[in-house]
Amino acid sequence: MQHWWQEVVVYQVYPRSFQDSNGDGIGDLKGIIRRLDYLEKLGIGALWLSPVYQSPNDDNGYDISDYRGIMEEFGTMAEMEQLIQEAKKRGIRIILDLVVNHTSDEHKWFVEAKKAKDNPFREYYIWRDPVNDSYPNELTSIFSGPAWQFDEATQQYYLHLFSKKQPDLNWANENVRDAIYDMMNFWIDKGIGGFRMDVIDLIGKVPDQEITANGPKLHDYLQEMNHATFGKKDLLTVGETWGATPELAKLYSDPARDELSMVFQFEHISLDEVPGQSKWSSRPLQINELKSVFSKWQTELKDTGWNSLFWNNHDLPRIVSRWGNDRDYREKSAKLLAILLHCLKGTPYIYQGEEIGMTNHTVTDISEVQDIESRNMYFEKTAEGHTKEQLLTLINQKGRDNGRTPMQWDSSPQAGFTTGTPWLAVVSNYEKINVQQALENPASLFYTYQKLIQLRKSSPIMVWGDYELLTETHEEVFSYLRTYQGKKWLIVTNFSNNPHAFTYPEGEIGSTIISNLTTMIPREKTITLAPWDAFVVELGEV
Repeated sequence: MQHWWQEVVVYQVYPRSFQDSNGDGIGDLKGIIRRLDYLEKLGIGALWLSPVYQSPNDDNGYDISDYRGIMEEFGTMAEMEQLIQEAKKRGIRIILDLVVNHTSDEHKWFVEAKKAKDNPFREYYIWRDPVNDSYPNELTSIFSGPAWQFDEATQQYYLHLFSKKQPDLNWANENVRDAIYDMMNFWIDKGIGGFRMDVIDLIGKVPDQEITANGPKLHDYLQEMNHATFGKKDLLTVGETWGATPELAKLYSDPARDELSMVFQFEHISLDEVPGQSKWSSRPLQINELKSVFSKWQTELKDTGWNSLFWNNHDLPRIVSRWGNDRDYREKSAKLLAILLHCLKGTPYIYQGEEIGMTNHTVTDISEVQDIESRNMYFEKTAEGHTKEQLLTLINQKGRDNGRTPMQWDSSPQAGFTTGTPWLAVVSNYEKINVQQALENPASLFYTYQKLIQLRKSSPIMVWGDYELLTETHEEVFSYLRTYQGKKWLIVTNFSNNPHAFTYPEGEIGSTIISNLTTMIPREKTITLAPWDAFVVELGEV
C-alpha cells in the first residue's frame, strides 16, 4: 500500500524563530500563516511544527504544561485552527510535535502528583525512595547531572531524563496512556496530518534496571497507541529514536506491525563524533563511513519499513557549516547536500533556512547562548577546569542554538524576522543570505530544493526506485544508482574540497535530471569532478 507521506517533502518550522508578527521578538502562528505562500512555492506537502503547546519554556516548548492549550506568545487556538485550514488549502498538512515521554513540572498532573504520595496523579510519574540517603540509582540526565530530583515535601525522588523541570511520565500506568491517546485524538479531530514523536524510544523505560531506550514494553505501547488513535487514518507518524538500528527501525515501521510510518535514525549524524564519547567530541567526517551508513539503511529497509532523510533539525548545527564548506563553496556544497539526500529512498525533511543555506552562528560569550543543553555543559565543564575558549568552540560547532537562530527573510534589520529585538540573535550574514535574494536568483539553492521537490512528484523512480552504491570510486566521491521499471538514474557527488576522477558505469549517458554545475556535464568515460560537483543523469542500456 502506498501512502501520501512517502511522496511528499516535509518542512520543519521552529515556531519561535520562523516569523514574528507582533514585534515581541518571538515567532508565532500568525507569522507562519503569513509565510504559507512561500512554503507553497517551495512545494512541500507537510509542515512539522516544533511544540506550540502551553509551556513555561524551560526547554523551548519541549516541556508541556497543557497539551490542549497554545503557548500564549505563539497565539491562540483559533489561530492554530486557522493555520491547519490555510495550510490545507495549499496542499500542506500540519504535523505536530508530540512530547509524551515527559511533561513540564508545571503540568496539572505533576502539580497534583507532588501534593502527596496517595494523590491519584502520583503514579502518573516515576517516584522512588532514597537509597542510602542518596539517589535511587546511577541514571543520568541527558542534560547533565543525575536523572533524579529530590522532592522535600514527600521525601522521594522523581525521574527526569532531561531537565529537572521535565519529569518523566510513567507509561506503565494505563491512566497515563489513556489520557495521552485522548489528547492525540483531540488534535487528530482538528485535522492535523500526523505527529513527530519526541524521544519516543524512551517511553518503555525500566528505571529500576537502568533501561531507558527500547524497553521491553515499548512496542506494545506503540501498537496500543496506533490502534487507539491514528492507525486507520493514514497520518504521518515519525519517531525520534536516537539509538535505532535497521533491525529496530523495521519493528517501528513495518506496516504489518501497526506502529509508526517511519523513524528518525541518527547513525549518520554521529559520524563526526569520537566513538564512545559525547556529542561534543569531534573528528573529521569520513565520507566512506557516510556511504556505508546510508547504504545500510537504504538496503536493509528496502522492503520492510520506510526511511526518513534529513541533515538538519532544531537539535543540530547547520549542515552546510558542519559537513559542507560554508566559506568557499557555501551555495555549491549546500546544493550537493540537497541532491545527495533527496535522491535517496525515503521521505526527505527540510529544516527552516536549509533551503537558503543558512549557517552556524558564532558566539563569543555564554551570555549569548539560550540552549539549556549547551549552558549546562558549559558550566559543568568550566567547573572541571576547561577554558571558556575551548567550550565556546564546542558550542559554536555543535550547540543547538545554531539551528534556532531566526529565519533570514530579507536584508532589512533583524532579517525581516521581527520589528523588535529577537529572542536569539540573527546570524550576521543575513544581508547576503536571505529568502528575498534567493527568490530573485534563478540559480539559487532555493530553486535546487524546489526542483528536487517537483522531481519527487513527477518521477516515481525517486520515490520507489531501488538503490545501489557505486563502490569503484574515490572515497570522497559518493555515487549511487536508482532503478525503477526499466529506468535508471545515476547520482554523482564529489563530497570534498578536492578534484577527483570519476569513471561512468556501463550504460549510455542520457539527459541531465538536476545539477549544481554551471557548465554542461562532461560525457567522456572518465571525467574530473571539481570540488562539490553534484549531478543526476539518466543512464540507458549498455
